[in-house]
Amino acid sequence: VVAKLEHILAKWFSVEVFYIDPHGKIKSRQLEKDHNFKSYLFKLQASLSRGHEWIVQDAEKISAELSGQAPVAKSFDSGVPGVKIFACPIVVDGEFLGSVMVYPFIADNSSSGDIDKIKAKLQEWGASKEDSLIAVSKLKKISVVEIDYVKELVELVSTEVSTFHEEISKRESRIHDLNSELGEKYRYHMMIGKSKKMQQIYNLLEKVSSSESSVFIQGENGTGKELVAKAVHYYSPRKEFQFLAVNCSAFNDNLLDSELFGHVKGSFTGAVKDKKGLFEMAHGGTLFLDEIGDTSLAMQVKLLRVLQEGTFMPVGGSSSKKTDVRLIAATNKDIKSMMVKGEFREDLYYRINVINVNLPPLRERKEDLQLLIDHFMVKRCGESGVPHKILSKKCLEKLFDYPFPGNVRELENEIERLVVLAGDEKTIGPEHLSPRILEHASAGSPASFLSSSGLKGVDINGSLKIAMEELEILMIREGLKRTNFNKSRLAKELDVSRASLIMKVEKYGLDKRKKAAGE
Repeated sequence: VVAKLEHILAKWFSVEVFYIDPHGKIKSRQLEKDHNFKSYLFKLQASLSRGHEWIVQDAEKISAELSGQAPVAKSFDSGVPGVKIFACPIVVDGEFLGSVMVYPFIADNSSSGDIDKIKAKLQEWGASKEDSLIAVSKLKKISVVEIDYVKELVELVSTEVSTFHEEISKRESRIHDLNSELGEKYRYHMMIGKSKKMQQIYNLLEKVSSSESSVFIQGENGTGKELVAKAVHYYSPRKEFQFLAVNCSAFNDNLLDSELFGHVKGSFTGAVKDKKGLFEMAHGGTLFLDEIGDTSLAMQVKLLRVLQEGTFMPVGGSSSKKTDVRLIAATNKDIKSMMVKGEFREDLYYRINVINVNLPPLRERKEDLQLLIDHFMVKRCGESGVPHKILSKKCLEKLFDYPFPGNVRELENEIERLVVLAGDEKTIGPEHLSPRILEHASAGSPASFLSSSGLKGVDINGSLKIAMEELEILMIREGLKRTNFNKSRLAKELDVSRASLIMKVEKYGLDKRKKAAGE
């Protein structure tokens, strides 16, 4: 709205709309050289050193006069004889935050003598006759009726700016309220969740943060492993020292060696000077090794040495160095199966796995989904400077049905996408969701489920009772084949009691022993 009002004033009256702070300092771009001026006189005056000084003086003087006044537009004389400034204070919750000013204007009854005085003043400040003539020729003369109209527009600009500030205050208050609502119960560092699994993790982290033990974090990509590492560091006695992180999968062995342990000048091509490694830089603090499962066996030997002895050797170095760091490692791989295959050293595993934190994927803590959606929505709308948005019921249903293989990171990216694509819409519908989520929702329909499950024999157009029985028969029959008639296993898969499953097998005549006996 403010931009439209500025455009109207500039187009109709060839003026500049600019803003000053409570101390009279100009905060808009008019005094910058690359500004696209709407007023030739303002442009000319701003380019002249003495003219520039008068603009600054006018702003300071008017600001002092408007301080403590009601948001009503007033007319002021500028440093150029006969040229007027309209200004209106910006007030939010009774506090004077600055002013909006519109310049320059001259009255429609200005005489040729008044015009000559304007040209003379510009030339006195150093303008050429030609430039001063152009400047006055482009000045807009306004009538008494137009003056009232201009004042209304200036007051509207002031009101809209005040409203904008109020909305920001409300948004900040909402964020504060949300954070308070989450509190320590649903939040630990930057991790959010009220599910039982997340509460267990919070309790564990509170116990281990004050210790010096190594922490091993396991979980899928996007579950927040680095957030856990930061939480452990910033709640520990080492919080005053550095927290450094490195993704081991981002480097080959040689580069990772240099990154972790540093190198000396001339140790390899491109080593033009000594470089400190992360173990040396993190001395006294915490080092987070993400994706440690991607390190080679040779690198694992070096890591084991620095953990056991607190010493390391820079690449190309001749003497070892000491370090005191708390190591936190993480991976999304199955380390135990890697140990069986000989791909990960057991001694390193037991050295880093003193405290184990297993982060659950988002699909296993769906009760946290709404909290996370609210958090990311407030965060993204605040960063984008747009009013808070809400998700429609249909949109939420599709998000809750989606398994989120990318976990919390994927959810955050999806909320950002929704805020951007929704534009000015306050309520976001499912049409803005990513294709993969919509396709998953479509794949979850009864017909597609039956098709994908191989249960095409069920008639979904007839009696619901008959269709349910047919589906039950087919699911039990296929399950018995899949589990080799292991009823205990199938009962667990189908989430029913073993006794109930046996009754249904009897009811539908699916027992293989009776079939084999010819019954």
